[in-house]
Amino acid sequence: MVTDPFFRTALLTAAGTVLLVASAHADGPRGWPPGMPPAYVQECAACHTAYPPGMLPAASWQRVMAGLDRHYGTDAALDEAAVKQIGGWLQAHAGSHRRVAEAPPEDRITRSRWFLRKHDEVAPAVWRLPSVGSAANCGACHTRADRGDYDEDFLRMPAGLSDGQRRAWRD
Repeated sequence: MVTDPFFRTALLTAAGTVLLVASAHADGPRGWPPGMPPAYVQECAACHTAYPPGMLPAASWQRVMAGLDRHYGTDAALDEAAVKQIGGWLQAHAGSHRRVAEAPPEDRITRSRWFLRKHDEVAPAVWRLPSVGSAANCGACHTRADRGDYDEDFLRMPAGLSDGQRRAWRD
């Protein structure tokens, strides 16, 4: 048993840090969680970025999967087996940390508070560039979005930025 109060505090701090980092990684949007169904990328990435499940809370994923026949203006209906497989994986790995505790409007990742805060320096005109198209096209700037990795070390400027937008990007 540890009796030295300084050592005990240091040990508890280190253990807390390990747990915090582990839980942040588990909920964070860097990389794919285990067991990703191949149908998830095949079906979802055919039209938009296949988002890591940690980017939305479980309730949002449940509504998204329940409404595939009217998926943001498109019929993205899947067979029952695919819905069960993909939906189960999304639910199991949905975000549960503070950043995604609240469902965004219309369950859109691009309308979530954290997304808007992280992209507040992006001018509205940038989202409309032909090389970007919309805020849902993460791969326009995040070179590892297809891997579920949104690390800012791997950003690129999308084609078509004005000189002013390029300067703002570098700031």
